[in-house]
Amino acid sequence: MSGSAFTPYTIMKPAAGRLGLALLAGVGAAGAAIALTACSAWLISRAALHPPVLHLMVAIVAVRACGLSRGVFRYLERLIGHDAAFRILGDVRVRLYTRLERLAPAGLADFRRADLAQRLAADVDAVLDLVTRVVLPYAVAAVTGLASVLVVGALVPAAGAALALGLTVVAIGVPLLQRAAARRADGRLAPLRGELTTAVVDLLHGLADLSAYGATRARLAGLAGVDARLTAAGRRSAFAAGLSSAVTVLTSGLCVIAGLVAGAVAVRSGAMPGELLALVVLTPLAVFEVAAPLPVAARTYAAARASLRRLNEVCAAPDPLTSTARCVPGSALFRAVPEIRLEGVTAGWVAGRTAVRDVDLVLPAGGRVALTGPSGSGKSTVAALLVRFLDPRAGRVTMDGVDLRDIPADRVREVVGYLPEDAHLFDTTIGGNLRVARPDATGDAIRAALRAARLLDWVETLPDGLGTLVGEHGMALSGGQRRRLALARMLLSDAKVLVFDEPTEHLDDETAGALTRDLLAAAGDRTVLLITHRTGDLAGHAVVTLTAP
Repeated sequence: MSGSAFTPYTIMKPAAGRLGLALLAGVGAAGAAIALTACSAWLISRAALHPPVLHLMVAIVAVRACGLSRGVFRYLERLIGHDAAFRILGDVRVRLYTRLERLAPAGLADFRRADLAQRLAADVDAVLDLVTRVVLPYAVAAVTGLASVLVVGALVPAAGAALALGLTVVAIGVPLLQRAAARRADGRLAPLRGELTTAVVDLLHGLADLSAYGATRARLAGLAGVDARLTAAGRRSAFAAGLSSAVTVLTSGLCVIAGLVAGAVAVRSGAMPGELLALVVLTPLAVFEVAAPLPVAARTYAAARASLRRLNEVCAAPDPLTSTARCVPGSALFRAVPEIRLEGVTAGWVAGRTAVRDVDLVLPAGGRVALTGPSGSGKSTVAALLVRFLDPRAGRVTMDGVDLRDIPADRVREVVGYLPEDAHLFDTTIGGNLRVARPDATGDAIRAALRAARLLDWVETLPDGLGTLVGEHGMALSGGQRRRLALARMLLSDAKVLVFDEPTEHLDDETAGALTRDLLAAAGDRTVLLITHRTGDLAGHAVVTLTAP
């Protein structure tokens, strides 16, 4: 099952009312600007004939009203339009993050982390541009342009026709020309930005190893190649933008000249009063100020479509979890420590590759089981099955006799806690990292978890104690300290089944043995599955050994 796709319609539908109000305000602002130019042109021409001042009062008031209302309407358009856009932005981010949460980690094997971050940030931001720089400008220009063509056409049909043709060229012809000039470049900008972000992140994360092996120069050369392709695509896009701007200015000038010629003929023939000639000539200038952003809007739309396509690639990723016809409420399983069984389970992370085959495993309620085996035998895959990061291709995983596929994944994870081998530490304090597991944890509970992980004595020697910052990925701590802090967080959780994946990694044998005994004791009556290569400290506990599939 895939997530629902992002389309301009589905994105804007939740904020349709606010977008309608923003459109009305935008039309009001643009209409006031055009009317200001038209009224001013007529007023100056009429005043040149020295009529009684009372004959000009209506025009004078209209000029003042248009000047004041333009600012008010513009403010309302920006306020309402951006309010709608940010609401849409929040909705899109939540939908995408919800999808990522369901896909992770098995369903994201085809995506790089940095590229996913680019999609969640820059590509989602393109949705904001879609609303504020594409939809609203085009809608406002369409309404005000049509009204202006009707007014000018009523005075001088030929000038109205010329204005209609010019607006059509700017709204449709110029974007088509621009698309032909930079079609491939605009479509490549978003993917190239994602590729560049991924390359930079890889370079920074692996800088120590790259320097040690003398591979930095080659990696920088690859990064420069990606940057050169991005620069070339941006240059082609900028050339197309400059070309469209030149055509827009040329079209605007031609419409003014056409209006001047047609208006002069109308005045000479007596079909139109002379003081209206300035209105016919200058109104196109004001209309083209409204229409000028349209080529840029069309280019923005092309970039936004590429970003939407990248977002939809995430939505279309195959769901690693299967849904069954019935769904058992997880609350029915939370009253006691459950028994978990793997019955003839076969599973894998990537299509066509099997990580575990025909595995049988029993985790009795409150029991202690060690899972061992050589690297690649599927020990971490078993852990992923227990927390429903992955569903089996054959066989089943049950909790008190209920297939896990009948239980919502988030409910399963409330019962089964998992400490992966590469557990993440957030760039915050020691206490902040611990409270990820239980936000309402008391000080005594936190100290007990730290004591069980053999970290309490060290934390109490720190000047800031639990307020000590651990740095990005816990880099301010040693490898063993990072591991034990993650262990303490796991012990602090309310999970009733604890799955530890290599909890004594980076520790010496003596400390590892003591820590294993401590965490088994700290688990109390909770079930523990210990994935490890060390079996010397597991006397008296069940040991299951996996073999490569």
